Amino acid sequence: MPQTTDNALEDARPIVAIDGQDNAVLRSGLLSLLVVEHASGLYRCEALFGNWGAVKNRTDFLYFDRKVLDFGKALAIKLGADAVFDGRIMAMEANFPEGQAPELNVLAEDRLQDLRMTRRTRTFADVSDADVITQIANDHGLTPSVRVNGPTYRVLAQVNQSDLAFVRERARAIDAEVWMDRKTLNAQSHADRNEGTLQMTRGAQLREFTVIADLAHQRTSVTASGWDVSSKASLKYEATDSVISGEVNDDDSGASVLKSALGERKESIAHTVPLTSQEAQAEAEAFFKMSARRFVVGQGVAEPNARLRVGSRVDLHGLGPLFSGKYYVSEVRHRFDGINGLRSEFTAERPGLGRSQ
Repeated sequence: MPQTTDNALEDARPIVAIDGQDNAVLRSGLLSLLVVEHASGLYRCEALFGNWGAVKNRTDFLYFDRKVLDFGKALAIKLGADAVFDGRIMAMEANFPEGQAPELNVLAEDRLQDLRMTRRTRTFADVSDADVITQIANDHGLTPSVRVNGPTYRVLAQVNQSDLAFVRERARAIDAEVWMDRKTLNAQSHADRNEGTLQMTRGAQLREFTVIADLAHQRTSVTASGWDVSSKASLKYEATDSVISGEVNDDDSGASVLKSALGERKESIAHTVPLTSQEAQAEAEAFFKMSARRFVVGQGVAEPNARLRVGSRVDLHGLGPLFSGKYYVSEVRHRFDGINGLRSEFTAERPGLGRSQ
């Protein structure tokens, strides 16, 4: 990859804001940057700064006085006018490389770290997953934006789990995702989450791409079984690829390819005991969808773009009939350094394989 010119590197340099204010000194002193988003939430940032320079008519450490960079301070990273990270400083790491000036690595996380650092044992009675996620958001002074569907449970137990682990568990149970937008805790079903669609062509906006279609974790059906105490009857629900048909479009689903190539491969969920038919259906369908969507998984490097976010779709062209098409972005890494400049890496997935012409 050709090296970036100094002017182009400066134009592409991310903006660094502390406590809501853009800081030109931090921006010019930024040595490298990594911003990571994932579909499970808790976005994080690692920003490496030079830590040696002029301080009050002498040469000294720039940030060890903790006036600019300090624990708990708000840190935002922007590409142009768009923020790709908004969180708080959680750790500072000092580097003293041989033959080079000292460096300070700042590590930050978004507000889901409040939930990660709170561990509880408690029960919830006669609640939905939306009720639980809303209550946990309120517990932490966050604004809930919860748009999910699911059954109402007689009892839900949080047993020696962090609030973050419990929220993630409840989201997975109903095929939903959680993420922070500043102080708003969002929960939304995977199918309804939509951060827009980006068109990318190999050799243009899409610099590199590696993709695999893998049958190892595909199943032709998933069954959840339980016991309805009130009616004293067994429960059973079988999910098939009909639950993912709206996302496959004209492609061949992993389940259909598996059945054609190897025959029926059925899965039974054994680690949960649903108490109603609605719970059994939700569990079976969520498990099937989670596996089915990862039939085709690709990893790419793209031109830097703040609109490339978890929850967005990428419409990829120039990859041949099997792998061209739309993918759901499940992870994004915005990177910056002094050699390659700024680029956006992503992981994307889809439940179908294109058909050969």
